[in-house]
Amino acid sequence: MSEEHHVRNTEHGERCRRRIRVNGIVQGVGFRPFVYNLAREIGLAGFVANDTEGVIIELEGAREEIDIFILRLRENPPPLSHVVGFDSSEVTVKGDTEFTISRSQRQQLASTLISPDIAVCHDCLRELFDPNDRRYLYPFINCTNCGPRYTIVEGIPYDRPLTSMKRFPMCPDCDREYHDPSDRRFHAQPNACPVCGPKLFLRDSNGEVHTSDPIASVVEQLKQGKVVAVRGVGGFHLAVDAHDERAIERLRNRKGRAEKPFAMMAPDIENIRRYCSVSDDELELLTHHTRPIVLLKKLEDCSLPDSVAPNNKYLGFMLPYSPHQYLLLRDNFDVLVMTSANLAEEPIAIGNDEVMERLNGIADLFLLHDREIIQRCDDSIATVTGGYTHIIRRARGFVPAPVFVGEKTSRNILACGGELKNTIALSRGDQVFLSQHIGDLDSPAAFKFFEDSIEHLGRILEITPQAIAYDLHPEYLSTKWAIRQSLPSVAVQHHHAHLAAVMADNGASEPTIGIILDGTGYGTDGTIWGGEVLIGDAAGFERHAWLETVAMPGGTAAVRQPWRMAISYLYHIYGSGLLDLRLPILGSVDRKTIEIILQMIDKKVNSPATSSCGRLFDGVSALLGIRGEVSFEAQAAIELEMASCRDYQPPSMRFESATASGALPWGEIVQAIIAGLSRGDDVAKLAGEFQVNLAELFVSAAQNARGKSAINRVGLSGGVYQNRYFSEYLVRRLADEKFDILRHRQVPTNDGGLALGQVVASDAMLRRGNEAK
Repeated sequence: MSEEHHVRNTEHGERCRRRIRVNGIVQGVGFRPFVYNLAREIGLAGFVANDTEGVIIELEGAREEIDIFILRLRENPPPLSHVVGFDSSEVTVKGDTEFTISRSQRQQLASTLISPDIAVCHDCLRELFDPNDRRYLYPFINCTNCGPRYTIVEGIPYDRPLTSMKRFPMCPDCDREYHDPSDRRFHAQPNACPVCGPKLFLRDSNGEVHTSDPIASVVEQLKQGKVVAVRGVGGFHLAVDAHDERAIERLRNRKGRAEKPFAMMAPDIENIRRYCSVSDDELELLTHHTRPIVLLKKLEDCSLPDSVAPNNKYLGFMLPYSPHQYLLLRDNFDVLVMTSANLAEEPIAIGNDEVMERLNGIADLFLLHDREIIQRCDDSIATVTGGYTHIIRRARGFVPAPVFVGEKTSRNILACGGELKNTIALSRGDQVFLSQHIGDLDSPAAFKFFEDSIEHLGRILEITPQAIAYDLHPEYLSTKWAIRQSLPSVAVQHHHAHLAAVMADNGASEPTIGIILDGTGYGTDGTIWGGEVLIGDAAGFERHAWLETVAMPGGTAAVRQPWRMAISYLYHIYGSGLLDLRLPILGSVDRKTIEIILQMIDKKVNSPATSSCGRLFDGVSALLGIRGEVSFEAQAAIELEMASCRDYQPPSMRFESATASGALPWGEIVQAIIAGLSRGDDVAKLAGEFQVNLAELFVSAAQNARGKSAINRVGLSGGVYQNRYFSEYLVRRLADEKFDILRHRQVPTNDGGLALGQVVASDAMLRRGNEAK
């Protein structure tokens, strides 16, 4: 040991020893080397180690110097860490003379946090493109400050033997870096190089393609219009040249994704700005180490084919986050389509053999690697609305970082989420861990992913559920799974879970007015809710107001064919007289078909009643001739927003708060649309006025709820709030009326955040003894 590794003489102060326990995201983010170097700089002895609770530090030296260490660590921890617990205590002096990094300790059930995957850092990028560096063009370059984490972890403490890197023994050079405290790769668990680490290789449908440069071969194939499956950090992407319209159509046809927008990847911000406007907030989000897909406003002169995102004013862009993505893009493409490698709403593919089987006939070529993905994790999606960041899909880069709730749950709770955009959640103390985006549970593959996610998250966090929370809807697959388990269980009404989620997301516990707007939620009265004004908290709620119910002729068929909802809304207002109206929609649907729909409504044949705001958006979209049938969820509502005039007009009607309780009458709003169509008004104007008027209806209902309850806080949750036009106007009007407004910050406003609400609501109900069995 060289002289500088020894502790300085401590004659100037009393010698003591202090044990420090640090909890949070402190493994896999360079915490131990940071502590080591800080202790050595100050001149302290002792050790630092990972264990199942986080990081344990013992310091020995002058009391004043230990105080300096603690102050500096608390005020300036490693940038990728997230400290949530910091405790220290005096222990017996041992007489250590140097500071070391000790082997990880295993003592009890895990309570540390696991780092999400982190985008490749600037230092590694510089080395990646440096011809003199030994990792020049190496597609798996990483260091303590970047690289895969959650997707390669099998267990904790986070050490190489408990990751998928265990099959790659480090070469002498990598091993030397790993054990050198002055090196950036000191204790970087995925550390590797071309000599000892993972490798890329190519396959086509006939087997392995022999090439000395897989990246160059893929670039050539992409430029020829081929579809390439690219194995990444949390799964596979399907890639095509974003300027090649034929390649895009080929991908759509093969994938069965007729119109849903594709995500894209550009090598840098400058190239993104060629196609979209990028605000300062959006720039920060794009370049954040989480690297989500960010929805950006498309420029008027955007040269990308419309087929990338049909009928949409926004494009989803992300920057590369793995080294091989940079290698694919830099100097080769200004933008690639990089969409999840799956069919329809199935989970993203992760295994080499799996992708060859599932995507045979979709991809022409497969860029593979031999570092196993332990847990699939799709790209996250986010947007900035009115200067406020919303997470639309919470996955890679965010999971499994917890959401901290104000009060510890009384027991470990497993929340099973909903049916669409499913995520599950596990609670431990005041932490709620949400899984990555699982998706829609209507396929065997998705349901298996649901079950696997429950097992994996529980295993790596070492959380054993003691109760289960689930949605009230009896036909949800997540619900059916939950009630088969032999644990105390609680059914949480869908919109109550949304209210509880937005409260927990903001650390609120006092009663709140919730304006909860989405497509479908099973109500306590057996109808389908979705346009709700609730008053309540985590323990319970009162349904204060709701959109007046109408029939959904055909049930789920009305979701796929919004024209059915348009007919239902017209029938609710005009009765059989609707057939005498002169409206485009009545000319686009066969009269006999309309008569059958009316009979279904009259006889209540497969026509459940709904207060859904999402269905109202769908119906109006069809009524305006924007979208009568959809190929993906919420398409009609999205295209209604896209068609809207962006200049807010003064609302054409107001609603007196005294009348806005109970069933909220939307008929006047729809009649205004009919009158506008009869006058020949512009569809963009009518679409905008509809959303403004609907927002005014809910502002009035919130005012009425405030008058009744003396509550001034309003929580906004539900998938409808992904509509920028509507949500921005509603938020502005609620602010005008001096409401305190809660919006989602850490979890999606759609059903991707439902499990958080299920945890806190079920905990409150369990405390009151309200369990289902």
